[in-house]
Amino acid sequence: MVQGLFNTFLQFFEWVFEAIGTIIIIYGGLRAVAQIILQEISKRSYNLGDIRKELTNKILFGLEFYIVVAVFGTMRDPSMQDLSILGIIVLIRTVLGYFLNKEIEEYKFD
Repeated sequence: MVQGLFNTFLQFFEWVFEAIGTIIIIYGGLRAVAQIILQEISKRSYNLGDIRKELTNKILFGLEFYIVVAVFGTMRDPSMQDLSILGIIVLIRTVLGYFLNKEIEEYKFD
């Protein structure tokens, strides 16, 4: 009974954190597109690097929520396969974070 309640609790929060991560990434993408369109319509000059940096930050932040989802999934059913998947997800997120941060550093901001 308690185990079933705990699994239901974790499943609910998996869904919540997955939704939050997805919303953050979608929001970042839509905001970047809206900024570019508004700048183009108003014919003002804009710094694409600033927009890219903001989008990259939103992507990285959204990916953090996906790691939480993977941890919750592993807590619900801690098999070797789930632990391996969690390790792969964390590794991919770390590599993505490294290269996205490297890209941000490539564009020095004043």
